[in-house]
Amino acid sequence: MHSSIEDVTPEELSELIRTVLVNAVECGDIALPSDEIPHSVSVERPRNREHGDWATNVAMQLAKKASTNPRALATIIADRLRSESGIGAVDVAGPGFINITLDTASAGELARTIVTAAERYGTNETQSGKHVNLEFVSANPTGPIHLGGARWAAAGDTLARLLEACGAEVTREYYFNDHGAQIDRFARSLYARAQEQDVPEDGYGGQYIEDIASQVMTDALQAGESNPVELPESEAIEVFRSRGVALMFEEIKRKLAEFRVIFDVYFHEDSLHTSGAVDAAIERLRERGVIFEADGATWLKSTDFGDDKDRVIVKSDGETAYFAGDIAYYLDKRERGADQVVIMLGADHHGYIGRMMAMCAAFGDEPGNNLEILIGQLVNLLKGGEPVRMSKRAGTIVTLDDLVDAVGVDAARYSLVRSSMDQSVDIDLDLLASRTNDNPVYYVQYAHARTANVARNAAEHGVTRDGFDPSALDHPADTQLLGALAQFPAMVAQAAQLREPHRIARYLESTAAAYHTWYGQCRVTPRGDDPVDASHTARLWLNDAVKQVLANGLTMLGVTAPERM
Repeated sequence: MHSSIEDVTPEELSELIRTVLVNAVECGDIALPSDEIPHSVSVERPRNREHGDWATNVAMQLAKKASTNPRALATIIADRLRSESGIGAVDVAGPGFINITLDTASAGELARTIVTAAERYGTNETQSGKHVNLEFVSANPTGPIHLGGARWAAAGDTLARLLEACGAEVTREYYFNDHGAQIDRFARSLYARAQEQDVPEDGYGGQYIEDIASQVMTDALQAGESNPVELPESEAIEVFRSRGVALMFEEIKRKLAEFRVIFDVYFHEDSLHTSGAVDAAIERLRERGVIFEADGATWLKSTDFGDDKDRVIVKSDGETAYFAGDIAYYLDKRERGADQVVIMLGADHHGYIGRMMAMCAAFGDEPGNNLEILIGQLVNLLKGGEPVRMSKRAGTIVTLDDLVDAVGVDAARYSLVRSSMDQSVDIDLDLLASRTNDNPVYYVQYAHARTANVARNAAEHGVTRDGFDPSALDHPADTQLLGALAQFPAMVAQAAQLREPHRIARYLESTAAAYHTWYGQCRVTPRGDDPVDASHTARLWLNDAVKQVLANGLTMLGVTAPERM
């Protein structure tokens, strides 16, 4: 029984190898219990391309279960693979690696697959059926979004796009901290600046405080209300609190939207306390027997679930602890249908993980599955080789606006997402503003623009897509480029599963490099008066496939794919 493959995506090849295994087991050539046959077979690009297009170590994984040695099992699989359509050569190497070379036509068919699939190429169903609540940014509404929040905006939105590309239902959520001492300090800072006084010692500074204070007074007067500074202090502060927080939050939402980040839910912390959600969550934990009373306070038995100490939920004075709000908020997300709650937090929240995971387990959920916490590291802005430490508007912190003003949204998003979130990152403004190959976002966008220019040039020379012969993609550079394109779907799935959106940026850079190399070695248009032949048509398809993959990847990063640069 033979199978066949029409293209060269790793998924297609994986399924072919699995089919070969099933057939060999059914025929008795391999003594492997049918339930031990893997659901998918891992295939990877060999480091040395002389070893073939793809490699798998499946024989080494299954040999013991099949009561044989890896090389003998690999030989059986290889013999069967050689007779399959689309397979050029199969070799067994070392202790049992299987190296696979596809025939030229089969490899070249990938270009048709990509162009036909268009924006769907790279999408998959690996996260299908999951509802992920992804909370990120959640900056306090007491000032502009700082660079750390900007990093979460770029990385969080990219992760959401990746999860959706893998079939997940994603709710992007922003936790609006409108309950607590920081709001009091914010209101008092506005009140002080409205009176042309210095802000309190623990207050907020910067030009934005003066701007918002002025706007609060203007809005109040336009609404026919009294000038807030003429009211008794407690009433005045309440006006500055309600109007000031609203203005600040609208400003945050507007800046995020300009940064191409739109949230599905803006959740108000205060609602947890006014709706009774906190009391309901505590009662749920009490019913589970994980609450106890001591020293006049109510505690969660968090040490039973791996925390380093038990946590107060209701203090002895009857006030709820901040952690009580976290408990209620997690339960609320789960009750809204989230299978997985993913929270992205800054480096200063590392000590927060233990209690949150204990809380998750106390509800009977699985830490790391139902609840994930991603910790991000700091962002350092450099200009002229020196750190940028002050904002024109915020005074003491560098903001999202400062970065966007310097380099634009595309470069800002790309630079914030191209490094692993658990590593601190230095962003060089001079480099990002440059139009050189050292600038990674320019390098990738230029590759996309070059593919568009090649297609325009091909049309002028009479090269069309008619009569595509994939076997004409026979140059080593064709093979190298096809191999890079073939990895895109697996890279998307991996980046989503590992919560590592930076993998897409790095993939795009390596694919752009492969394209630039190919461009220097292969022609899409004929030279001089030479006629158009099959190789030109085939390479137009390959050029357009690269264009599509670069566009799809940049879209997942929230970065534009320009047609001209």
